[in-house]
Amino acid sequence: METVEAKAAAHLIEACRKELAKRIVGQREMIDGLLAALVAGGHILLEGVPGLAKTLAVKSLAEITGLDFKRIQFTPDLLPADLTGTLIWDQGKGAFSVRKGPVFANVILADEINRAPAKMQSALLEAMEERQVTIGKASYPLPNPFFVLATENPIEHEGTYALPEAELDRFLLKLVVGYPTPEEELAIVARSPAISAGGAGKREPLSPILDAAALAQMRRAADAVHIDEKIVEYMVSIVTATRPATTQAQAQAGKLKPAEGLHRYVSFGASPRASIALHRCARIFALFGGSAFVRPEDVKKAAFPVLRHRVSLSYEAEAEGLDADTVISRILSYIPVP
Repeated sequence: METVEAKAAAHLIEACRKELAKRIVGQREMIDGLLAALVAGGHILLEGVPGLAKTLAVKSLAEITGLDFKRIQFTPDLLPADLTGTLIWDQGKGAFSVRKGPVFANVILADEINRAPAKMQSALLEAMEERQVTIGKASYPLPNPFFVLATENPIEHEGTYALPEAELDRFLLKLVVGYPTPEEELAIVARSPAISAGGAGKREPLSPILDAAALAQMRRAADAVHIDEKIVEYMVSIVTATRPATTQAQAQAGKLKPAEGLHRYVSFGASPRASIALHRCARIFALFGGSAFVRPEDVKKAAFPVLRHRVSLSYEAEAEGLDADTVISRILSYIPVP
């Protein structure tokens, strides 16, 4: 039976969708993923070709929350101090003082994160995991809440740097943004500003409906979503099936059929951090669907954005033209549903 908090949360999330729809046409999966990460307190990696409203979606999300927003354009010449801040000499005081960087904000848009070298990307690791930044000998806490939403272009590899696995694992979800349908694109074109407006024009302001109090209410409602022990075992089975050593041992023990030997397609699988993320996100997706308990469908929905950036494919998978989503689909089809 739905609780009062669950009904209020469902009403609030629908209001967020409608508010974001003033700017974003379609892209329901991306919007729900952004809102889920916001409730879960995790970071997001957005992948898609240019022109699919990734940056606009992040800006709009910050606007409906009323949070402090900073955009950082990642380029090959950036230095870690450009992100985190540095020590500067104060001539009047005769001592060094701290100049904090743009990372000290609630919502950080790391635009085209794969255009910066590894030393710049690694500067985000402490901020994303520890929610603090070390400058000189002192550590400074970041604002609460703190979210990193990074974008990357999957088709352009000139002048880009692959994200290290340690950083990829810090992202709660990876959302793949696809092209709109012809009907949605007609609506996008119809909304485009008039020529006389001079380019982008002024966008309609959005209402800050998901403030700190509303966000806390959403989190309490998500915590109240019931999850059965069998569902938790199902989640762990999905994550452990991504690990080559585990699936190979199960195949040799006769617990998996030969066709289910997915270890051939995976170089290394997801860590326990993925199980925790799947547990959190399945409850949130159940809440978004208006359910007071987690169903296997909620787990399957959360599995793709949680696992697609945590599963490293082998050369055999690439040779057969398989991507991470295809491997995850096969895993979901092989694991018995409770």
